[in-house]
Amino acid sequence: MKPIKIKQRKISELNPAEYNPRQLTDKQYKQLKKSLKTFGCVEPVVINSNPMRKDIIVGGHQRCKVWADLGNDTIPTVEVELDEAAEMELNVRLNKNTGEFDFDMLANYFEVSTLKEWGFQSFEFGQAYDDIDYSVLEDMDMEDILKDKEDSVKRAIQIEFNAEDYELAQELVKKAREENVYIGGVLIKGLQ
Repeated sequence: MKPIKIKQRKISELNPAEYNPRQLTDKQYKQLKKSLKTFGCVEPVVINSNPMRKDIIVGGHQRCKVWADLGNDTIPTVEVELDEAAEMELNVRLNKNTGEFDFDMLANYFEVSTLKEWGFQSFEFGQAYDDIDYSVLEDMDMEDILKDKEDSVKRAIQIEFNAEDYELAQELVKKAREENVYIGGVLIKGLQ
């Protein structure tokens, strides 16, 4: 394996991978922008040097875009030489094989308010969402809900649950929809 060398490259010479599955929400974009403004681009973008895939971005698409949006013409890069299949695998692995946070460790060394400034969300710490308006539930009348159901009016509410239950909740909602089960009715009956 060759030693890795960091090279400054012109952003205009780099090409995003057409298959790159990563995207940023507006909030994530702002967090990345703030980080890049504060610390600079400290993690190089991974570029393919294979002649058949020359200058394709393998990892760091979002960093590259935001760095350019900040007015920069060049970005630190490292090169790998991969065929397209290996390039695609590395692209996904760079984003998926990242480990997970030890929330006890975070709680012991950092303030939750600081972590939220850095991009964490309340639910990741087992806290209620900051922006949920529960008052809408207080105004709901069971008769109105059932009448709306009869009239095919659908309303949505946000339900909080622990992060570790997310996949199970997704499966249950999917199953309920497949079986044409009115989830609201099940929830209401369960809470009565």
